[in-house]
This record gives sequence, structure tokens and C-alpha cells, in this order.
Amino acid sequence: MQEYDIPLHDIKPILEVQEYSLYYFAAISTLLALLLLAFAYIMYKHFKAKQRFNLRAEHYQILKSLDLSDTKNAAYGITLYGLTFRDDSPRHTEMYQNIVERLQGYKYKKSVEAFEDEVLGYIDLYKGMIDV
Repeated sequence: MQEYDIPLHDIKPILEVQEYSLYYFAAISTLLALLLLAFAYIMYKHFKAKQRFNLRAEHYQILKSLDLSDTKNAAYGITLYGLTFRDDSPRHTEMYQNIVERLQGYKYKKSVEAFEDEVLGYIDLYKGMIDV
């Protein structure tokens, strides 16, 4: 086989072209991964904050749902769960002490009578003062 060595004057040699598509792909993938992680973190914080246990709200719901016809257990419950809100203000402290004094007659006995209207009024007033 015979080779011809003809000089080519008007055709330029093949040049090496720099390929950056891999770097672009890596940069875009990293950026998307960071955005996805940031979104996941924000969603995690959002749902965690929604599910956080709120002791004050829980005790307020228990106070609202106490059965006042069961006088003895209601007196203990009001004393126990009302303590959560006692230190909210000096007025709350005074009102809580007043209620506890009035409830002493309904505790520590085998059988007790129903709450008097005055005591029920104090209990309702204390429940109305509570801010959750």
C-alpha cells in the first residue's frame, strides 16, 4: 500500500475543545441538593413546632373539662392544674390562693357535698382569667 503525503494548506488541525458540562452538572446537582436539604430542614422545624407539647394548654384543657359534679376530684384537679397558672400575675396568685382556701372544705373527707354557688363563681372567674 502506498501512502500519499500531500500537504494540506487550507485545513487546520483538530483542536481540543474544553468540555465543562460535567462541572455544570455537578454544580447544579449540588445546588439542588442543598435546596432540597434546606426545604427538608424547614419542614422538619415546622412540624416539630406544631407537635411541641404545651403544658399550659394541656392543663387549661383539663381544667375546662373537669366534671364539677364530682366535687372531691374536681377540688383536687383545680388545685393541681390551677397551680400551673398561679404565677402569671399577682392577681392570678391572689385568686389561686383564694380558690385553694375555699376548696379545702371539699378535700380530705370521705364524702363531700356539691360546690356552693360562690365557689363555682370563683372557679369560673379563675378559668376566665387564664391566658394560654
